[in-house]
Amino acid sequence: MSTTLATVSYLGAIILFILSLGGLSNPETSRRGNLYGIIGMTIAVLATVFGPQVTAAGYGWIVGSLTVGAAIGLYAARTVKMTQMPELVALMHSLVGLAAVLVGFANYIDPAAAGQFSGAEKTIHEVEIYIGILIGAVTFSGSIIAFGKLSGKISGKPLLLPARHWINLVGLLVVIWFGGVFINTHSVSEGMTPLIVMTVIALLFGIHMVMAIGGADMPVVVSMLNSYSGWAAAATGFMLSNDLLIVTGALVGSSGAILSYIMCKAMNRHFIAVIAGGFGTEGGTPAAPGGAQPAGEVVPISATETADLLGEAKNVIIVPGYGMAVAQAQHTVYEITRFLREKGVNVRFGIHPVAGRMPGHMNVLLAEAKVPYDIVQEMDELNDDFPQTDVAMVIGANDIVNPAAQDDPASPIAGMPVLEVWKAKTSIVMKRSMASGYAGVDNPLFYKDNNRMLFGDAKKMLDEVLVALKS
Repeated sequence: MSTTLATVSYLGAIILFILSLGGLSNPETSRRGNLYGIIGMTIAVLATVFGPQVTAAGYGWIVGSLTVGAAIGLYAARTVKMTQMPELVALMHSLVGLAAVLVGFANYIDPAAAGQFSGAEKTIHEVEIYIGILIGAVTFSGSIIAFGKLSGKISGKPLLLPARHWINLVGLLVVIWFGGVFINTHSVSEGMTPLIVMTVIALLFGIHMVMAIGGADMPVVVSMLNSYSGWAAAATGFMLSNDLLIVTGALVGSSGAILSYIMCKAMNRHFIAVIAGGFGTEGGTPAAPGGAQPAGEVVPISATETADLLGEAKNVIIVPGYGMAVAQAQHTVYEITRFLREKGVNVRFGIHPVAGRMPGHMNVLLAEAKVPYDIVQEMDELNDDFPQTDVAMVIGANDIVNPAAQDDPASPIAGMPVLEVWKAKTSIVMKRSMASGYAGVDNPLFYKDNNRMLFGDAKKMLDEVLVALKS
């Protein structure tokens, strides 16, 4: 493939990637947007493999790598549950970071790659290598920790070391100093020492940064790491003089940063504070042991009683959460919704920006169950309607319906906007037990006079509710 044809292919792939982002911005066009992304990536891979920068000697390695990667991807696609998607995304981000680190070191020690530069060009190339490895290392280690927290292998509580901000500042200054040393070295052997030291510091920073962030803010972290992986890819593109990597990385990096900013606004968090491990804010700190406990009595309710309340209601708002995803109850939810709407009940769904530990998680599950898009509404659209709602039904959600976010300034989720389900005439919370949510905070909603608790597996209990409704 000629250089011109490869360039044209890259331009086509870039256009498809932009169209993909546009399509993914709306549920009705998301399938088409995903298809654009698949076609664009296919073109990009083929143009790179058969492009002028790859010789015949490299085809065997490439085919082998593609085979292994495709096998892993197909296995993950077939076996990973929807509830495991957040940690899978975090794990994939770690691989992007690791790739950036390995490519950076390989590019630095390759005499053919460095030999073509001199003077200012050589300096710029070394800066690209240094920054690419730096971002890649932070992304790799941070994503591994995020994976551990999301999967429950690491505690979701923030690890707040004494003088943690000074530690981060000293680490940054050391990285900058070693960057100057690296650029002024005269051989690969001399440059490896500052490069390795910087890599170790970056790995430790990634670990420290994510460990200092509490479970309530983990969705922002996943989005932030997505942004980091994009910038790492862009830096790798500059390293390799690959226009496609530069543009694609910039698209991923900028879109991830914008999403992180939007999510921070939705959660009343400061963007810089979150990415700096809680700098400048007390939000996300663990609750003090032995603190005040919610007052009131928990009132359980049966599936039959739940069906009676739903059948008598005129306005119903359903708030799905992570528990619905775990139980795979979205299809039963759809059947209940369809039955109630056929009886003239106004049924809507309230979606929190970060419900399910990942933005869009609940939307995907409801779309899979064929719930109409027009009744799936965002938190801001519904919060004013709860006082006129007969039944607010919470399915496996906790932190996103916790009134402590508004009433308790000392709460780890203080200030985070929540769905105000307690303002409905009756709220019904479906949970397996009284265990706290992902943020580790008790929920006063459970003890309110107008709240009822439907204990049990969401799928099993909703099946019973559906049977009772139809009887």
